[in-house]
Amino acid sequence: MNYKGSFTFVLHSHLPYARMAGRWPHGEEWIHEAAVDTYLPLLAALHDLAAERVPFRLTIGITPVLAEQLADADVLRNLDDYLDDLRQRAERDVARFDRDGDNHRSAVAAFHRDRFTWLLDQFRVRFGRDIIGGFRWLQDNGYVEIAAGAATHGYLPLFERDSSIRAQVATGVRSYRRHFGRAPQSFWLPECAYRAATEGRPGIEAFLADEGLTTFFVETHTILGGDPVGKASGDAIGPYGEVPKRYTVPRPDAAALAQRTTFQPYWVHEPRVAAIGRNLSTGLQVWSADHGYPGDFWYREFHKKDGESGLHYWRVTGARVGLGEKALYHPGQAFDRVHDHAAHFVSLVEDQVCQYHDTSGKHGIVSAAYDTELFGHWWYEGVSWLQEVLRRLAASDTVALTGAAQFVAEYPPEDVVELPEGSWGQQGTHFTWLNADTQWMWPLINAAQKRIEEIVARHGSSAPAEGLAQLGRELLLLESSDWPFLVTTGQARQYAELRFSQHLERFHQLAGQIEAGAVDAAFVADLAERDKLFPDINIHDFAERQGAAATPQRARAG
Repeated sequence: MNYKGSFTFVLHSHLPYARMAGRWPHGEEWIHEAAVDTYLPLLAALHDLAAERVPFRLTIGITPVLAEQLADADVLRNLDDYLDDLRQRAERDVARFDRDGDNHRSAVAAFHRDRFTWLLDQFRVRFGRDIIGGFRWLQDNGYVEIAAGAATHGYLPLFERDSSIRAQVATGVRSYRRHFGRAPQSFWLPECAYRAATEGRPGIEAFLADEGLTTFFVETHTILGGDPVGKASGDAIGPYGEVPKRYTVPRPDAAALAQRTTFQPYWVHEPRVAAIGRNLSTGLQVWSADHGYPGDFWYREFHKKDGESGLHYWRVTGARVGLGEKALYHPGQAFDRVHDHAAHFVSLVEDQVCQYHDTSGKHGIVSAAYDTELFGHWWYEGVSWLQEVLRRLAASDTVALTGAAQFVAEYPPEDVVELPEGSWGQQGTHFTWLNADTQWMWPLINAAQKRIEEIVARHGSSAPAEGLAQLGRELLLLESSDWPFLVTTGQARQYAELRFSQHLERFHQLAGQIEAGAVDAAFVADLAERDKLFPDINIHDFAERQGAAATPQRARAG
């Protein structure tokens, strides 16, 4: 078929490490909630499409730290209990509303009960409690391209030590190979945060090329230049003054940007790794507070919950309707709206592809990137919307569904570009992760990165392997971008500061034991049970390599 262009959803799936790290409102229930609301429904929807023989294709990033948790036996056992508890809550709500004569809410409670019962069957029977295996099957059978990611979603541009960038990428790729049985091709940069090459230091793409990756994703403004939509302009970081000079985001050259477009990938510095920018128009259809689909008045209201069961019984109702004024939810009408919004989105994609093809004569790509957890969790009907969009686009004679790396292989970039630094955070800069509230974290992170380099050099061949491996895990967890993000947003500031401090303390206590030649095996075993991930971590990934993505040996071999 003579398609005019291609389309891929790029779904970014990520949660911080929360195994055995507390329960509601923060901790392991984050994983359970996301699995019930998003990952399981999405997995079922995609497998249903495959069973219907719909020839769909999309890109899904699953961060290594999330994959490790979704494959963990303790997390999965707790998830089973969590889901069954939800089913029982809905069952009790049915009886409660029946007693009260509230027929409407009783019907919605029955809807919730039936859905939780169905999800339990999907989890236990259809997927055999193997969520990662369900996604692996989709990739093995050509429906999904799973993107790799940095080990614990560290905010790489703010790392002072290249060794830790290397370790984040290498550990993430190794985890990917273990879970998905193949080498990854595409890579989601944490927070879409790109570090440009500077004198004596490689750009992020060099670390990706060293692992054989071919494709990564950046924000729209990183490709097109200018200010991110809806963000403040300039390099200043709000009321806290100017960005430190080292972290200032350079302005791209206007002439060089004149012909750039997010409809095409670009080689970055050298023709080995390509960058794809997020399509703006499709993004706004979902993300926009004013015009996004999730704000439709018939869709379920996320923020209002029943005071006894915690379940949802209300709909959005209106743009400025307070929580106390919300109308009751009607599942039938809500899911009817999914078809209208899917049809509108498909029409938008086809129009975008046709306009680009007609004006440029080229086969372009629309890359629609979103947090996976938006669908199902924040936007309850969102997974059904994704399914319907994929079903309709699979039947299109205008647009071909693809994976990101697949597109790069089939339509290699024609141009080599130099990208400016940026992210998809506030102002398009590093502000969300580096500001007056979080700047105290970075000297501590960077000092730990330097200390592990020294330990690898002096004790990497002599200290107990278990202790060295756990030291690497604690540093990776300390580096998670989630801790400064949660501090900045205030969503869970005390929890984030506690988790950051715990990993910092564990790292330095263990580092001191290694340096003293007196590693406490029981202490290491306790940490290994608490922070149980990346069993094949390689401590030598943390070896000093300032100014180089690869080790000297690997660089010479390349």
